[in-house]
Amino acid sequence: MNDKIQDMVIPEHVAIILDGNGRWAKKRGLPRSLGHKEGCVTLEKTVEDSARLGIKYLTVYGFSTENWKRSSDEVGALMQLFRYYMVRLLKVAKANNVRVSMIGDQQRFDRDIVEGIHKLEQETKDNTGLTLVIAVNYGGRDEIVRATRNIMKDVKEGNVLPEEMDETMFQSYLDTAKIPDPDLLIRTSGELRLSNYLLWQLAYTELYVTDCYWPDFNIDEMKKAIAAYNSRERRFGGVK
Repeated sequence: MNDKIQDMVIPEHVAIILDGNGRWAKKRGLPRSLGHKEGCVTLEKTVEDSARLGIKYLTVYGFSTENWKRSSDEVGALMQLFRYYMVRLLKVAKANNVRVSMIGDQQRFDRDIVEGIHKLEQETKDNTGLTLVIAVNYGGRDEIVRATRNIMKDVKEGNVLPEEMDETMFQSYLDTAKIPDPDLLIRTSGELRLSNYLLWQLAYTELYVTDCYWPDFNIDEMKKAIAAYNSRERRFGGVK
């Protein structure tokens, strides 16, 4: 199968739920923080592999609006890892001509993290290869609520008429306004749920679930997902 990847249709946009870092660590008797750190290493490799495969957009679930409910120690460790990884990711992006974009509500982060996000986006904005979209403090419901709030503000100010609103206009208020909807969603660790991820955007996305934990994800797993994607008939509610 892997030798035939050149004969397959490569999805333009792949979204991934990076699940199983904690369980990967627990299985090895390691602290959860080391699982998250190893997950960052896997993300670097996946970005490089995706760029080589010809994927144009890769969107990953980095930190959800619900992740704040975890222990303060784990959240603190994740924030420190995020600080470190933004510096590392800038080098990876520059080396692979990758443009980085962050989606989600950044208001809850410390100032230095927000500044790091802006620096990462600014210094990679002219790269022309893969676009890496990282969802941080992101939740699909929160995104729709924020979009609706902005629509209501524009209606109140007379910038938008209610009868003008359609799907295209609504989508322009989402965090992903300039990004095509995912063709393929990959979820690692075997869980069968969306976990509040890209709820609007995944309406007709092909879903692929693998039992491997995120730190174990590699190019072979990506090729399996692409092969599964190629076995589907995408009808978007119609009939072929």
